[in-house]
Amino acid sequence: MQYLWQHKLQIKPRMSTVDGKTLQVIDPGRLNTDSGPDFFNAKIKIDGQLWVGNVEIHVRASDWFKHGHDKDRAYDSVILHVVGVSDRGIRMPDGRQLPQLLLPCNPDFASQYTHMVSSSASESIPCKKALGELDRLHVSDWLGTMGFERMQMKVDRILDLLDSLSGDWEEAAYITLARALGFNTNSEPFERLARSMPLRYLRKHADFPLIIEAMLLGQSGLLDTAPADNIYATRLINEYKFMAVKFELHRPDIQWKMSRMRPANLPHRRIALLAHLLTSRNSLLSNILAIETPEQASEFFNRPLDGYWRHAYTFNCIKGDEATTPIALSRTSVITLMINVVAPLMYAWGQVSGDHRHMDRAVSLLESLPAEHNKYTLIFEHAGIDIKNALESQALIQVKRSYCDAGKCLYCRVGHRMLSHAALYKPFHP
Repeated sequence: MQYLWQHKLQIKPRMSTVDGKTLQVIDPGRLNTDSGPDFFNAKIKIDGQLWVGNVEIHVRASDWFKHGHDKDRAYDSVILHVVGVSDRGIRMPDGRQLPQLLLPCNPDFASQYTHMVSSSASESIPCKKALGELDRLHVSDWLGTMGFERMQMKVDRILDLLDSLSGDWEEAAYITLARALGFNTNSEPFERLARSMPLRYLRKHADFPLIIEAMLLGQSGLLDTAPADNIYATRLINEYKFMAVKFELHRPDIQWKMSRMRPANLPHRRIALLAHLLTSRNSLLSNILAIETPEQASEFFNRPLDGYWRHAYTFNCIKGDEATTPIALSRTSVITLMINVVAPLMYAWGQVSGDHRHMDRAVSLLESLPAEHNKYTLIFEHAGIDIKNALESQALIQVKRSYCDAGKCLYCRVGHRMLSHAALYKPFHP
């Protein structure tokens, strides 16, 4: 009923209140997501007189008393009561009779909404048929909006980091990169690791790769499982013990996820790569912001690992258990880092500095990258959506995670299109 009122889906130019007075809705007001009346600052005319105030919506008029609104002064400013069933009248504290509008919810609308929400978190999507009927112009506009929404969500995370780090862009870039190297499965553990091992400490030893690696791996807790006869791990342990005392490090409790994981995706080698990326006194942020192509990204992110990690995934390698290549990341993984590190940092930098060229570059970068292929995009591909680039695949990930899985069909453009049709008494066939 709130949805019907907010979008004026069953509101006619001229209607009548329950007691027969003419009613005209000029502005339904602003939806209130906190406590208090459902809509603020609505404008209506009753028998030609303009009223400005709040609107409350109930399935039954008697719910006003059931919910205790008669004893709550926050509801004294309500000018209209919208109800599905008018089972009693309401008199306000100032003596006036509260006008009521009967606005029953169409059963087809309720049925479709229930169906959409109950099945939205499945491996399919309830709006599959509607998606197939949308023309490309509507799809492009919808995907553009969702793509920017997902970008802004990542930018907001960076801005929150900056706020907590007193505006330190280098530290924010470091934590953002570390989190991305977790590739969803271990993104939280990687972020905890980076937060517990400040970049300023690592920078003091930028000329000594072994020390940076020891500090990160020691702080991660992964050295605890290294066999006693692993000479390289022993060197790292000794270095970490010294640095832990020097910098008064407090190791966090990090729960790494490693079950049913391919060896190349284990955190040990990813941490070694992070250490390798930090063995330079050049600005990490400047290096990232300079990236414009997958080739440049691969040159920066995918430097070949040498020494122990050239042929090892963990500290428990045995003879013959070797990596096939010193390259730490696949091309797909490099593109993922461009999507989750380069573009968001570039956009955030432009947004904070007011330099729209960086924001435009971030968008152009996503548009130049191939679309991702994962369980989310596959659902929409089966629904007939042709995903052209990474901006669009990011948009669909945003739709599935933030709208479909959360049951927010009312707030999705495609869901709104379907539900608005049902609200106008059109038949629904799930």
